[in-house]
Amino acid sequence: MAELVRAPAALSVPGDVIAGAAAAGTLDRRTPGLAAASVCLYWAGMAANDWADRELDAVERPERPIPSGRITPGTALGLAAGLTAAGVGLAAWAGGRRGLATAAPLAAMVWAYDVKAKNTAAGPAAMAACRGLDVLLGASSGRVGKAVPAALTVAAHTWTVTALSRREVSGADTRLPLTTLAGTVAVAATAVGVSSRRGRRAWLPAALAGWYLTHYGRAQARAAAEPSAARVREAVGSGITGLPTLQGTLAARHGSGLAGLALAAAAPLARRLVRRISAT
Repeated sequence: MAELVRAPAALSVPGDVIAGAAAAGTLDRRTPGLAAASVCLYWAGMAANDWADRELDAVERPERPIPSGRITPGTALGLAAGLTAAGVGLAAWAGGRRGLATAAPLAAMVWAYDVKAKNTAAGPAAMAACRGLDVLLGASSGRVGKAVPAALTVAAHTWTVTALSRREVSGADTRLPLTTLAGTVAVAATAVGVSSRRGRRAWLPAALAGWYLTHYGRAQARAAAEPSAARVREAVGSGITGLPTLQGTLAARHGSGLAGLALAAAAPLARRLVRRISAT
């Protein structure tokens, strides 16, 4: 089950909600419930992804839980449906009608990506929309418009990761990782923006953005130098495990320095865990 839902990758999820809440000024007692809803929806998407890809995985990744026979297709589909219901229910419980109004389209977009958009040209944009909505879920109890720039920043990062992930099996040409690397540089610069703090506290967003860029950018540079499937998978994993540092940058930029540091601290833990259970 843990392998099916890519359990360690869930460490990259609560930061969406926290970054959105920090941007909207609503980082409060409702945030943990919304973060839990986000994790459920993420895990639902992973289970639905493997259910939708079961025939392709039988050829390309026979070691995955469904083609290997360790999980039945019906179990994976039931788990995905149950986690979706749990995620939407938690969002309604924690965020009321406004939380539900964001979680419902987020859940719909997750399923649309898995069963329809993933293998089309719209795939990266659909996944980016999922992450963007996830950030807005954290802001749903406040002024959502204030969190739109943070949502677009996380969405842009997600686009780079998803574009790379489409070449995890076949490998890529050099242009793809170079393009996503350029996007990552732009994402890091946008995330720092103009900090709401001054003096000694202004350095934290820049430091976290530099950490994010070093970790993810270096993996993309290696993929550009040697665009094999293994290098591309490494870059995708770095993009997933490096996301908490980007989320921490956004939280710190909006004055939540402790939350930013806590999110960034999840990145090394995620990297250790994905050595045991793949995040991709």
